[in-house]
Amino acid sequence: MIGRRLKVARAASGFSLRDLSAQIENRVTAQAIGKYERNEDMPSSGVVIALAGALNIPVDYLLSEDGLELEGVEFRKKPSTSAREEAAIEAHSLHFLERYLAVEDLLQLRSVDWEVPRSAPHHFADVRDAEDAARSVREDWGLGNDPIPQLSELLEERGIKVLSLELENIDGLAAKVRRKSHMAARVIVVNKEAWAERKRFTLAHELGHMVLAPPKGMKEADIEKAANRFAGAFLIPADILRAEMGANRSSVSLGELLALKKRFGVSMQAIAYRCKDLGILGPKAFGNIFKMFNQRGWRKPPYEEPGSARASTEEPRRFHRLCYRALAEDLISDSKAAELLGTSVRELDMQLDISMA
Repeated sequence: MIGRRLKVARAASGFSLRDLSAQIENRVTAQAIGKYERNEDMPSSGVVIALAGALNIPVDYLLSEDGLELEGVEFRKKPSTSAREEAAIEAHSLHFLERYLAVEDLLQLRSVDWEVPRSAPHHFADVRDAEDAARSVREDWGLGNDPIPQLSELLEERGIKVLSLELENIDGLAAKVRRKSHMAARVIVVNKEAWAERKRFTLAHELGHMVLAPPKGMKEADIEKAANRFAGAFLIPADILRAEMGANRSSVSLGELLALKKRFGVSMQAIAYRCKDLGILGPKAFGNIFKMFNQRGWRKPPYEEPGSARASTEEPRRFHRLCYRALAEDLISDSKAAELLGTSVRELDMQLDISMA
């Protein structure tokens, strides 16, 4: 039955039932498409082909019976984000994940649950307890106190699928992925166009949600603060920051923050918050530095601080590598690899030539 997949694909395209009917030149009515989505009726093969073409998806995708679902979806979003936007992002994520998991199956790689740190879950009663949780996760994963060069690669090594999609009004989302006869996997989706520093903080924030166990009844705002505290502590260990800046400062220059930004790969604003959390900067000094951020327009989109790394420097690449591997081992054709990667055969050939140069 194609109901769930048709609904997901339609949401990803942003079409209403009437819009989709119009896209296939009213070959069937909006009411009929609604019945297909509810699995109350099955379209003819001709209609399936027309629907797939209008939604820009393979016919095989609509007819597949792999029951992939996202559970426990948590968004990092703006208050203005609509339910329709959320549905579209979930749909895009599912479509991408199905391709990702299909390539893993071809290569006989197990999609198991992620490598949970030994010390998790971390139960906490206060936002500040997230500091200890971040330290423990670093210890469990043998990371020491050094800056993490590429967080997306680290998380994928630990079994967390990281997807990079074009998002509006949403910084990212985290969810569990379930499918028939398979264990659950974890996924984090980040905004493809965001600065690398924002991507890294989003990834660390979502990791915080995975390992922190808030007490029953804790306010959502406090849970988010704890995840932010975890992200700051995970990316910028307290001991290293104190060694760099000292235990207490009455002021800090933008130049010093920029140097720290380049070392830790986080925004100057995140570093300033980290200094406040650790008591390195008091309320007055913290307020002064944020006045400068506001004056320079760095507190508003696109949050373009100086020295920001390109979005591509924190781009997950494992899926691409797996597609290249499947192609090299003759498990998929050039056209299938191009389809999986969302590109043309010609562009794929150019990418492979560059990779081999």
